[in-house]
Amino acid sequence: MANGNNGASAPPKPVRCAIYTRKSTEEGLDQAFNSLDAQREAAEAYIRSQASEGWTALATQYDDGGYTGANMDRPALKRLLADVQAGKVDCVVVYKVDRLTRSLFDFARIIEVLDKHGVSFVAVTQQFNTTTSLGRLTLNILLSFAQFEREIISERTRDKQIAARKRGQWTGGRLILGYDLDPRGGRLVVNPEEAERVRAIFNWYLEGEPVARIVERCADLGWRKKQWTTREGKAAGGYALRKCHIYHMLANPLYTGRVRADGELHRAEHEPIIDERTFEVVQEKLKQNAPARDNPYRRRTEALLRGLIYCAACGSAMYPTYSTNGRRQYRYYICVRSTGAKDGYCVTRAVSAPAVEEAVIESIRRFAVAPEVIEGCARAARQRVAEDLARLREELQEVNARVKNWKSQIARLREPDPERQAALGEQIAAGEARSAEVRKEILLLEKLRLDEKALRAEAGGFDRLWKVMILEEQIRFVRHPVEKVGYDGRTGKARVSFKSSGIKELCQKGIAG
Repeated sequence: MANGNNGASAPPKPVRCAIYTRKSTEEGLDQAFNSLDAQREAAEAYIRSQASEGWTALATQYDDGGYTGANMDRPALKRLLADVQAGKVDCVVVYKVDRLTRSLFDFARIIEVLDKHGVSFVAVTQQFNTTTSLGRLTLNILLSFAQFEREIISERTRDKQIAARKRGQWTGGRLILGYDLDPRGGRLVVNPEEAERVRAIFNWYLEGEPVARIVERCADLGWRKKQWTTREGKAAGGYALRKCHIYHMLANPLYTGRVRADGELHRAEHEPIIDERTFEVVQEKLKQNAPARDNPYRRRTEALLRGLIYCAACGSAMYPTYSTNGRRQYRYYICVRSTGAKDGYCVTRAVSAPAVEEAVIESIRRFAVAPEVIEGCARAARQRVAEDLARLREELQEVNARVKNWKSQIARLREPDPERQAALGEQIAAGEARSAEVRKEILLLEKLRLDEKALRAEAGGFDRLWKVMILEEQIRFVRHPVEKVGYDGRTGKARVSFKSSGIKELCQKGIAG
């Protein structure tokens, strides 16, 4: 007996699609059709276009309205990842990549979860294939632009905070020993018991006590860093005081009832704990005890990875130091936890500075000349230039239209109106000046060469450029692409993490010098 289905193709495997939407602010969310609805509608239309492949949209909604993309602390995203781990999702669909996240680091964590559970990822307006390494690279480069936009927003927020500090307001941050947060509003109030401890530390330093001895006295008395409870009810602070904490306390102008804003001190709303005269004397003594910038000791201990390298075993920072044997000097990086017995020793002791620095340099060298990096950077850069050209040409058209309109207004004046003519003349002059600027920008972008051959030639000059750099230039250069360096004393290996925003800069600017 013949099978009725003989020759017919098997139905496609069902693909359960979860649509994720996000909007940074709550503005407009109360409208009948808002940004989240628009994102969902576009995603649903895309899923319907793939119905022949078995794609269906899940009824569960994953909407984060009023949540930033700078971190993963979002309820709908957490529910989505939980459903992915539970095997309820086959594909995650978003309108644009930056709706999922604006952080390259967070994106890598999300993709790792998706890959682990065999879940694919689709951006409706951007075609990507996350199953290939080149697709991942292209996606990461595009995401670096989204992170750049987020950093611009952060700069604006920082400007607002500076303006508030200039008015003497407390703009938040970690509480310091001696002050509590006023429950009636965002301002500092003096904690009498802790204030006495702060005054004692200042007095000990003025009496000539070394900072290391002050740390020991605080430990003997059970004095620790400021401890408080966060809004989520978690305990924060309360760690043992170290030398860096004492130095920071002695140099903190908050204790004098002043706040620093844009490099200047301003009178604050909170009460002082230390009088200004005492604070000034302490600052003078700190300067006398600090090594001068032209001190040979300072130059010898300067290091390529200062501020970048940390201990992967315990998460603490590592600092540069050296030892001598006759005339020969040996440089090292040491974990700060390995020098303080009170909180326990770290398994990582010291690592040869030249060895770990050469490993980092080699990582940058391989990264810069990798074909997929060159190709991905060139493609992303061309796309960015094309977008900028389209924007500039649209602006040029609008400016020229406005200038034409202002000129016609002058021509249509029935009676002489000097004031009106002067105002329109100023607008026309400003418009024509802007038009000339835009045309120059367009001409520069049209002449810009952003192909793989040009970028590869620039990347090939890495060794030549590195050899002629002085140490200060090398330090600045490394900080462009490298975010941090983790050294694990248990395995003797170093891991380099690159900044998302440093990819394009390294290939287009840093290598070329």
